[in-house]
Amino acid sequence: MITLTTENFDEQVLRGDRPVLVDFWAEWCPPCKMIAPILDQLQAELGDRITIAKLNGDDHPEIVARYGVMGFPTLNLYKDGEVVRQIVGAKPKRQLLAALEDHI
Repeated sequence: MITLTTENFDEQVLRGDRPVLVDFWAEWCPPCKMIAPILDQLQAELGDRITIAKLNGDDHPEIVARYGVMGFPTLNLYKDGEVVRQIVGAKPKRQLLAALEDHI
């Protein structure tokens, strides 16, 4: 899993050669901690078709503002540099897979 920063966001996410699921999270956010192991599982299962990355919203508020993220966790799926899906809140694995399947 990639750790994103303001410095590497555009290169890793917007110029990537495959879809990128970005987890906007915060250290103080219990639901963020709940979905972390699910995202690890998705990376292991789908790693050949999708990149999963994390961005600490408290450390990089300018990226949070750029994409209008209003709460944590928010998962944005980027494809060809555009947000094609946004998932707000912690969801079970099967719901995440269903939300992603049309895009990967």
